[in-house]
Amino acid sequence: MLPVETKRLSANELNEFFELIRVFEDVFEMKEFQMPNPYYLQSLLARDDFFVFVSKIEGKVVAGLTAYLLRQYYSERPLVYIFDLAVQTKWQRKGIGKTLIESINFYCKEQGMEEVFVQADVVDDYALEFYKSTGGHPEDVVHFTYPLN
Repeated sequence: MLPVETKRLSANELNEFFELIRVFEDVFEMKEFQMPNPYYLQSLLARDDFFVFVSKIEGKVVAGLTAYLLRQYYSERPLVYIFDLAVQTKWQRKGIGKTLIESINFYCKEQGMEEVFVQADVVDDYALEFYKSTGGHPEDVVHFTYPLN
């Protein structure tokens, strides 16, 4: 396999963020997706409570994850919630997703954060097995949403 570069994006790497969003659009089969305003995405990328990690092969983003820092009141150490993680289909099962998990966990540990967590749908066997294989500990929870349409 070709060498893979995995890194956290800085505020000035908007084009790589665009590439990652296109990976999400493809892998998650997002129909009729509209890219948000570049100024909005730039402001999001510049925040200190939003993280983007990408994996690149030959300079092209093939995978990545986004995560949010959650400040808590039970502890001074924040939590980090992985919101999305995807690897382009042709690059799946080659260790890239595992490297992304290792990268965010290492970064968060260095920054003194308490825990990293992620949700996976109970019916998504592939995601459940992936997160277990990367050392994740499953918890039985039910996720409720309140649509605000």
